Amino acid sequence: MQIRRLGRVDYLPTWQAMQDFTAMRVAKTAAETADELWLLEHPPVFTLGQAGRREHILVESNIAVVPIDRGGQVTYHGPGQVVVYVLLDLKRRGYGVKALVHRLEQAVVDVLASQSIVAVRHEGAPGVYVEGAKVAALGLRVRNGCTYHGLSLNVDMDMQPFSYINPCGYAGLAVTQTKALGSALSPAAAGELLLDRLQQLL
Repeated sequence: MQIRRLGRVDYLPTWQAMQDFTAMRVAKTAAETADELWLLEHPPVFTLGQAGRREHILVESNIAVVPIDRGGQVTYHGPGQVVVYVLLDLKRRGYGVKALVHRLEQAVVDVLASQSIVAVRHEGAPGVYVEGAKVAALGLRVRNGCTYHGLSLNVDMDMQPFSYINPCGYAGLAVTQTKALGSALSPAAAGELLLDRLQQLL
């Protein structure tokens, strides 16, 4: 598995790169290319999934809203949030989307447990939660068994833009971050822990 540490990168070219990489895999044979994990942060941006509705954006701001091709509704990305894009060939790995989602969530649960934070899943609402507040979101796209997009973990960021939306389409959903939960992890350190655990679980 290839690991790419991209730093802070704009959303649109990164999304295009994921699409191009996946299209290349589909056109060839995915088995000819290594799976990849991309670790990065984005400047402030709202992304609106395929089923996303604009009414879940409650406040107009100078933050761009980008309609994209993952599942789910609206979410926010910004500095201090760890993002891992997961470019996998599920056929080669021998499990499906539901198992992948479970493993992505478990990686976050395990990283938080290492910081003495108890996190859980909610049935029917993908992501990871602490005392009812969402700390990690995920959304995927699958083409011919090859995945892209991935997960985001809130670490140490400006949380104000989350109040401009119904996070993931849920009115009143509380959102938190590891800093508020008592963890001293920096985004960089959290990203490395998450990469390590993902490589073990995937």
